[in-house]
Amino acid sequence: MLTVSKEVLSKLAGIGTATIHEAQGQIGAMDNVIKPIDPARRLIGRALTVDTRPADNLMIHYALTKAQPGDVLVVDAKGFTEAGPWGDILTLAAQKAGLAGLVIDGMVRDADVIVELGFPVFCRGLSIKGTNKAQPGRVNEAILCGGVTVNPGDVVVGDRDGVVVVAAERAGEVLAASEAREAKEETMRADLNAGKTTVELLGLEPLLKKIGAS
Repeated sequence: MLTVSKEVLSKLAGIGTATIHEAQGQIGAMDNVIKPIDPARRLIGRALTVDTRPADNLMIHYALTKAQPGDVLVVDAKGFTEAGPWGDILTLAAQKAGLAGLVIDGMVRDADVIVELGFPVFCRGLSIKGTNKAQPGRVNEAILCGGVTVNPGDVVVGDRDGVVVVAAERAGEVLAASEAREAKEETMRADLNAGKTTVELLGLEPLLKKIGAS
């Protein structure tokens, strides 16, 4: 499994998910319903992947025994919305293991306590319904989460806008493209403040003329 350097992770941590998504060719964005329960929280880390059955969290408990500090637990819970396989106890266990956060294609519960603990959690929503601990699954294999294929070790970035996944082998390339995009947008802001329009800056005049905009 390819390991992304701490330097690359640190730099990507300061870049918005929308910028990263655009910079890597508009790929890697999870379904827009997967959002942080605390909008002020960001996350970044290496993916520790979990495939689990709906309404069962046995494999989540097992995955925590395999976690390394800085990992982000990425769980394919099949988008099931009528159970919360993650709550305050698992949150505390994850913090003790040094996890950087959770992304789950499913629901969670005990939201108030999770927010108080300061642990970044991204999910489809909240459900107070409990789960079983009986079904087999997979840990540290490729999964589909929020419509995106996630491999172990991929970079997962989350902020208020959503979650984006960067393939580990492309992390350096995507960082460079993201930084270039940020620099370009900073120049655009300066030009806008100087009185130019977005139509001018984006070269939209020919297109607008073609469609007969007046």
